[in-house]
Amino acid sequence: MQEKVVFITGGAKRVGAAICRKLHAQGAKLIVHYRSSQQEAQDLQNELNQQRPDSVALIQADLLDTDLLPDLIKKAAKRFGQLDVLINNASSFFPTPLNECTEEAWDDLVGSNLKAPLFLSQAAAPYLKAQNGCVVNIIDIHAERPLKNYVIYNLAKGGLQSLTKSLALEMGPEVRVNGVSPGPILWPEDGEWSDEAARQKIIHGTLLKRVGEPDDIARTVLFLIAEAPYITGQIIAVDGGRSVHL
Repeated sequence: MQEKVVFITGGAKRVGAAICRKLHAQGAKLIVHYRSSQQEAQDLQNELNQQRPDSVALIQADLLDTDLLPDLIKKAAKRFGQLDVLINNASSFFPTPLNECTEEAWDDLVGSNLKAPLFLSQAAAPYLKAQNGCVVNIIDIHAERPLKNYVIYNLAKGGLQSLTKSLALEMGPEVRVNGVSPGPILWPEDGEWSDEAARQKIIHGTLLKRVGEPDDIARTVLFLIAEAPYITGQIIAVDGGRSVHL
């Protein structure tokens, strides 16, 4: 990872920040995208730049504005002179029961979870090919095992799973494309899963009988970037075995 340049979307907090810290500790330079989490992004940048000066840059953008994405990639590649890795991590997540599905919710959930990764990958392809780089998409075990009342989110992540395999076909042999599907790692911030009984039911549904840590995702991302030169088109579930038990 020494001197590799990584562009990560939604990298300011939660799992994204854990991925940033893990890759930075291994020597990577980071371009961290954020939409509204400015304070968290600046705090993370300051923290990591204190460890290694001028190793982390920030880019603010709304990924739903597709017209901005090519320029976003261009700026990211220009910042450190190259682009080795694209991590599509940014994601909207909120319930949409069938009778509450709207076009606005579709645009948000599909836009962040599927459309943006497609067009960011398209824009990044020439830069990644020049470096024999890779793409890592953060998916979800519910791409295969739908979560009730999350109709649009489920289909968006299902699309991202399919996109991962399609991009591996399109971008090989120079670029590897893989995905990581988290299970119960961090509870959502919107309070939807604040009920302790509901949480315990999910935890009991894992084979390891515990929640994971953001670092579990970060370590898997690091593996796919740095230790898996013959792996492409694959998706690794990091879920304590929950997808086996659902």
